Amino acid sequence: MSFLEIRALTPTMETRDRLAGLLIETVAAGGSVSFMHPLAPEAASAFWEKSLAAAARGERAVLGAWDGEVLVGTVTLLLDCPPNEPHRAEIAKLMTRVDHRGRGVGTHLMRAAERVAVEKGRTLLVLDTATEEGASGLYEKLGFTLAGEIPDYAFKPHGGLTGTLIYWKRIGTPSP
Repeated sequence: MSFLEIRALTPTMETRDRLAGLLIETVAAGGSVSFMHPLAPEAASAFWEKSLAAAARGERAVLGAWDGEVLVGTVTLLLDCPPNEPHRAEIAKLMTRVDHRGRGVGTHLMRAAERVAVEKGRTLLVLDTATEEGASGLYEKLGFTLAGEIPDYAFKPHGGLTGTLIYWKRIGTPSP
């Protein structure tokens, strides 16, 4: 891989279209990211339009991994938590282009999301991943602790139910 750059994504039409393409590819490849296959381009674009607008309001951070001019991955850090959870953030929508998997893109994105969370004063990260074909190995390698499994949590993109694994990780320094 050439130079990999991680940066916050902004709500431009070009960014939305690149993210929509990545989402469609991920779902087609079986990625359990809340959508069913086939995913219509309009639905993917609408999802990212809302997500990027929420990022512009500070409710989340959408990070992108770039290999040159190509968007090869993304992760979202959800920051808009209830009043009794200002210390927490949630990882969502970690995706890597199929042809870039196994090259460390996910690790770089997760580390960048953790840095952003710490900068935002968060001390606890949570996430979930599909039991079947999810990224549990990556999350455990990055220090996340398995809290448990919920069976039959969601449909897989091509049909059939899968469970979800819930993870957590302490980060930063807790404030008194």
